[in-house]
Amino acid sequence: MSQVPQIHAPQIKIPATYMRGGTSKGVFFSLDDLPESARVPGAARDALLLRVIGSPDPYGKQTDGMGGATSSTSKTVILSKSQQPEHDVDYLFGQVSIDKPFVDWSGNCGNLTAAVGSFAISSGLVDAGRIPENGVAIVRIWQANIGKTIIAHVPMTDGAVQETGDFELDGVTFPAAEVQVEFMDPADGEGAMFPTGNLVDDLDVPGVGTFRATLINAGIPTIFLNAEDLGHRGTELQDDINGDAEILARFELIRAHGAVRMGLIEHVDQAATRQHTPKVAFVAKPADYLSSSGKAVQASELDLLVRALSMGKLHHAMMGTAAVAIGAAAAIPGTLVNLAAGGGARNAVTFGHPSGTLRVGAEARQVDGDWVVTKAVMSRSARVLMEGWVRIPGDSF
Repeated sequence: MSQVPQIHAPQIKIPATYMRGGTSKGVFFSLDDLPESARVPGAARDALLLRVIGSPDPYGKQTDGMGGATSSTSKTVILSKSQQPEHDVDYLFGQVSIDKPFVDWSGNCGNLTAAVGSFAISSGLVDAGRIPENGVAIVRIWQANIGKTIIAHVPMTDGAVQETGDFELDGVTFPAAEVQVEFMDPADGEGAMFPTGNLVDDLDVPGVGTFRATLINAGIPTIFLNAEDLGHRGTELQDDINGDAEILARFELIRAHGAVRMGLIEHVDQAATRQHTPKVAFVAKPADYLSSSGKAVQASELDLLVRALSMGKLHHAMMGTAAVAIGAAAAIPGTLVNLAAGGGARNAVTFGHPSGTLRVGAEARQVDGDWVVTKAVMSRSARVLMEGWVRIPGDSF
């Protein structure tokens, strides 16, 4: 009996590590472990990452891939030895769309940044002479999406990355070791931190209204609005926003017009192909509320409230890059973020988000009349969840 010819390509194995960083998780790759055609930017790389994550999925579940069907869990990272002087590792982040066939390379993921140092050390991407047996390893990261330096302080015990500990991060169920992350000169890319030249603008959104807005490029391009101008309180949880298609559509219109105003796109129609950036967030003065876990958050422990949307939905906690934007804007008197926190000079704020609270610090100063943020600092945690290989059909990229 003759054998039936193979008409479908078999699966291939690609070395990968599944990691949590901050309140996100994603699939991490070493560049040299990728198939040759995916080692360079382009259609092959995007197709491979889409298949790994399980996108595009019209069901919105990513059942046939590693994604978790939220913006926080539909992420990929590619790391390599740095090509930049005085840096250890080059970090490239891809935000994978859940229901559309594209990967957004326009920004960083601040949460997964907390896992980059750990992966880099464990994968041999950091020179052994720079890693202490015990103590804290300083990993110098080049964030390739936005061309910025990030410094990760990774705890070490007996020559290995220390992942377990008692540092608690709201939005993450279990404690772990603390990883301090410094975002150096966090103004996004090469443009001005305030692309319009103003700390506060009137943002006109046809058919919706005109809103006071702080448009800032720090950590990630972000549009900050006052919650009360939108009819919100700043204490909302995910179900209050994500179940209302009309509210989400309004936020997307605001985001699209803000992106044009910031010079990120030329026409609002282009926002559909740039979902990762800019972010849109709304701020309010402190108030008591119950977090998504049922924990009481007291106004007395907060400087302000912030809620942010990512990939079209209210985020369950706070994106790390948006936290950088919050810290930077809070440090500059007169922005909406600063005013919500009570105004005046400040070098750190504690803000409330749907899962609890987060503290972020920033150093700001004026240079020739323009505001400059030299760095933003926050603590996160990271942990390897699984390591080995991911498998995808060999003809999927």
